[in-house]
Amino acid sequence: MFELLLFVTSIGAGFLGSLLGIGGGLIIVPILTLVLHVDIRYAIAASLISIVATSSGAAASFLKDHLTNLRVAVLLEIGTVFGAITGFIISKSISSIYLYFAFSFFLIFSAVMMLKKKGDNLTMNDHPWSQRLRLASSYPTPSGPPLEYKVANVPLGLFLMYFAGIMSALLGIGSGILKVLAMDGAMKLPMKVSSATSNFMIGVTATASAGAYLVEGDIHPQIAAPVAVGIILGSFIGAKAMVAMKPQLIRKIFVVLLTVVSIQMIMKGVSLL
Repeated sequence: MFELLLFVTSIGAGFLGSLLGIGGGLIIVPILTLVLHVDIRYAIAASLISIVATSSGAAASFLKDHLTNLRVAVLLEIGTVFGAITGFIISKSISSIYLYFAFSFFLIFSAVMMLKKKGDNLTMNDHPWSQRLRLASSYPTPSGPPLEYKVANVPLGLFLMYFAGIMSALLGIGSGILKVLAMDGAMKLPMKVSSATSNFMIGVTATASAGAYLVEGDIHPQIAAPVAVGIILGSFIGAKAMVAMKPQLIRKIFVVLLTVVSIQMIMKGVSLL
């Protein structure tokens, strides 16, 4: 019964994670800890495994729909992998209580940042690094010609990805939120491109973090297996749904979800003090 419940809830987590480009970890960690009372370190470890599955399921669909910017993804992964290694080292000296608060404040920050944006904030100025690496591209629209876009603030985006990698290892969330915020806000990529590219990247970041948790013995198959399978299914459905949705609707879902979960995690942290 426990495994079935994990599987069903993971489908929903995978759907929302894929839709928003944040990975199912943002949703499944609170469910495991707040609802099913799983130790947060085991939940984080299972989440990282599921994030690899989410990335694999959604990324293939987004690549087929020509939404993912592969050049941007490969460049930014340099920062996230090094950040994931740093984050795991930090995690060994932090109490579980502080992880709840870190998770909560991270979600609140992300919601505030999203509320400040009303739509795609595209730029006409292509950063010199973008020109040299040919990062600018285009993506198909539901009706009409493909939408071309440039890439701004590449060094800042790379720095933010290092921080995103640290948060991935600490919180088991794949750091998809920061990836989307960095690409959407700092680098001025369209929201759909940011979400699709984030989905492609989070698997690599999570793999680097999950390997370390595996060595420590924090990955429990009875938790990780149903979560991973459910999220694969949910992420496939979410990837199909995102193509037809408006960026403004995706952003609103993003903010509501972050706000609700952040409040729940703060309450859990306070109860453990």
